[in-house]
Amino acid sequence: MSKRGARFWFAPAILFAAFFTSAPANAIDIQRVISDGGIEAWLVEDHSLPIVSMRFLFPGGTATDPVERVGLANMVSGLLDEGAGELDSQAFQGQLADESIGISFSASRDNFGGSLKSLTRNRDEAFDLLRLALTKPRFDARAVERIRSQILAGISARTNDPSRIAQRTFWEVTFPDHPYSRPVVGTAESIAAITDSDLRTFVTRRLARSELIVGVTGDVSAAELKVLLDRTFGDLPERAEAFTIPKAEPIAAGEVIVVRKNNAQSRVVFGQKGLYRDDPDYYSALVLNHIIGGGSFTSRLYEEIREKRGLAYSVFSYLLPLESAAMWVGGAGTKNSSVSVSVELVRNQWANIRAFGVTQDELDKAKANLIGSFGLRFDNSSAISGMLVAVQRHDLGIEFLNERNGLIEGVGLDDVNRVAKRVLDPAALTVVVVGNPENIEATHTILEDG
Repeated sequence: MSKRGARFWFAPAILFAAFFTSAPANAIDIQRVISDGGIEAWLVEDHSLPIVSMRFLFPGGTATDPVERVGLANMVSGLLDEGAGELDSQAFQGQLADESIGISFSASRDNFGGSLKSLTRNRDEAFDLLRLALTKPRFDARAVERIRSQILAGISARTNDPSRIAQRTFWEVTFPDHPYSRPVVGTAESIAAITDSDLRTFVTRRLARSELIVGVTGDVSAAELKVLLDRTFGDLPERAEAFTIPKAEPIAAGEVIVVRKNNAQSRVVFGQKGLYRDDPDYYSALVLNHIIGGGSFTSRLYEEIREKRGLAYSVFSYLLPLESAAMWVGGAGTKNSSVSVSVELVRNQWANIRAFGVTQDELDKAKANLIGSFGLRFDNSSAISGMLVAVQRHDLGIEFLNERNGLIEGVGLDDVNRVAKRVLDPAALTVVVVGNPENIEATHTILEDG
């Protein structure tokens, strides 16, 4: 849960982009650092600027929340920097601001994580504040109620947001009775029910050294980092409480769910089963998705629905490989009068590409874009640290950043077209529409106020 943060002086983006686009000619040097206490981190050491950035995560996010306490992980993420040790919320936040330190926490379905960013001169203080936040959170009553009120206000706002309604409904109908169907932020009822004991139990059960994943970038040596790792994380429990999130297969294939809401425009979410991150065809699917809807202005969906016909102001698709489910998801925003045709055009593209494949020209342009734009993701030290964590989380290997573009380059036309036949299924698409769409055949209709 992101909140206010300190002001920073950031490194010019071009320096980091150049650093990563230089691979493989100048390979990225990632060091595997293991502290004396056995805590591992991946480090990209760079002393050109006096900045240290760290990202970290613990597996097990909101999907591990108890049913009656949905949103617990997210609430904890908003409270860990609201006072720790001897520092109440005002004192903790004041020290962050005074020393230009950024510390934040967040929760997703599969992970609970955080970040730290500091000038080198304040590095020790930054890591010490993070240690306090993780090991000695205060959860003062005043702070708890303030964050609870903020979350409840956000939940209330989401009830009137067509995009949020569409996303929530899609997950509910696709994965009913599975933790992925629950809202990450919780419900008004579950948030109201969370107690001080719940907050403390989450910290003691979920935050542990054995599953910790760390990525660090910037002005720190391996020897210095070893000391910081033990000092920051060494007091955490050795092991987290075991949990299991069962594998899930999407249901509601072919269904069209319309949530009637009195808006001038409609939001559309569509999706089907996709590929897990470790599937041998994943990179072929990644290239294929770029052609279908991931390539923004160059994609099939954009060209057919927006450019040729002007039916939608946005249309896109993306792969979503979670830990316990794999999805191929997309969305669109369009006038109520255009929904039916837009949805049909999505299905038509799904069917056309499955039947006839893509062209060599489309493949070449998609690969060139995916390779050329990769380095632009690393426009600051935080982005690099985040990628180091993501690579570890997906078990891609320490050389992945140097090898990734080669994996894309190795995708051939036969690979892409084979994956299209294997995965794309227009009959399996689940469609959720929020608005007042015209001339659309719905399998289910939900009436909303407003």
